[in-house]
Amino acid sequence: MTTARELALNVLQSLETGKQRSDQILHRTLQHCELNRVDRALSTGLVNGVLRYRLQIDFIIGRFYHHNFEKAASVLKNILRLGVYQILFLNKVPDWAAVNECVKLARKYKGERLSKLVNGVLRKITPESVTLDEWLKNKTIEEQLSIQYSHPQWLVERWIEAFGREKTESILSYNNQFPLFGFRINRLKTSEEKLFADPALAVAHEPCSVDPFFLSKDFNSFEPAVTDGRLTVQNPTQGLACLLLNPAPGMTVVDLCAAPGGKATFIGELMQNRGRIIAVDRYEKKLSRIEAHAEALGITIIKTVAEDARSFVPEFRPDAILLDAPCSGTGVLGRRAELRWKLSPEMLLELRTLQAELLDHAAELLDEGGKLIYATCSIEAEENNLLIEAFLQRHSDFIAGPEGALLTLPGEQPGFDGGFCQRLLKQGKERDGESG
Repeated sequence: MTTARELALNVLQSLETGKQRSDQILHRTLQHCELNRVDRALSTGLVNGVLRYRLQIDFIIGRFYHHNFEKAASVLKNILRLGVYQILFLNKVPDWAAVNECVKLARKYKGERLSKLVNGVLRKITPESVTLDEWLKNKTIEEQLSIQYSHPQWLVERWIEAFGREKTESILSYNNQFPLFGFRINRLKTSEEKLFADPALAVAHEPCSVDPFFLSKDFNSFEPAVTDGRLTVQNPTQGLACLLLNPAPGMTVVDLCAAPGGKATFIGELMQNRGRIIAVDRYEKKLSRIEAHAEALGITIIKTVAEDARSFVPEFRPDAILLDAPCSGTGVLGRRAELRWKLSPEMLLELRTLQAELLDHAAELLDEGGKLIYATCSIEAEENNLLIEAFLQRHSDFIAGPEGALLTLPGEQPGFDGGFCQRLLKQGKERDGESG
């Protein structure tokens, strides 16, 4: 039978070549295994831990590995990473057990010779033999933070320039913490008072400054309420764009790039299930999930459309458009740890081109007086305020709404991911000096 550590290794190996997210691969893999709850939790913790601390772990391995670690086979790298993570970060796992299990994996996947190599390297690595502060003291502050918090150095450099060292270190720290679950109360079905009057839900939770959200470390206790539609799992930062849109019952709203549907369903709740919402996405499978989620929430006003958001034209002019654009995701690296290793400066440029195309097309779909909300889960200026500034230069019939832009940095408020949203108002081609 596959062990917890072998399952974790298989997930990490799948991430080496595939484009799927670690949580998706984990979910699928755990569905088809016979591990008990404790071992499932261990597998999940190992995958997430290695992904979060990969750069620091690789740096440490490099001090004890007497070959070129970068050129090692990926399965050997991931076996060593699993071992080092257990030795340095998991107090409940004895070092000998971590070493022995990794040696077994190396023997199974790479043979006897490399199992001896794994044994030799891991037995040298202990909390006492790792003197990270000493090894880092002669490096630049950017290099130190990059290795200490295990983030690509180019991202650390960008953030220090944009936000300063203190805020950057806060972001880096937040991204390596176990994230809280955000829950949105569905007021079509319940209220905060009714929800927490249920004894099964009277568990530890934290209030949130954004209504109707709350936060909790516990998911399992709230899962039944998610299943029956009283709750939706959504970080409060993701709800800000919908609140900025401020939809009224009876409105017609188009949600471009709608998957996975959290914003479309929140808009439906804010509209009290009265009006029309067109949820657009390229993939039928994703739209089916939105439909199922809306049904569970008791929302009947969402119509899904499988089209490219850059060319979709609705049958009628909407009152408002929400564009939750594809982005780098630098505001959610705490939840998507592997994403930090897949991003590059070149990807930011590619995404900016796509985001500008989507914004330009969305602008053409609105009549005068229409509202356009642009949102990302990025904290990069090129994808956010700089993109909006360039858009306003191209479109003289739009102005920024009086509320201005909302930029949330990861961890700036407890439990909040990073993200950005901006309200834009469409006027006539000739500006009349009104603020909107």
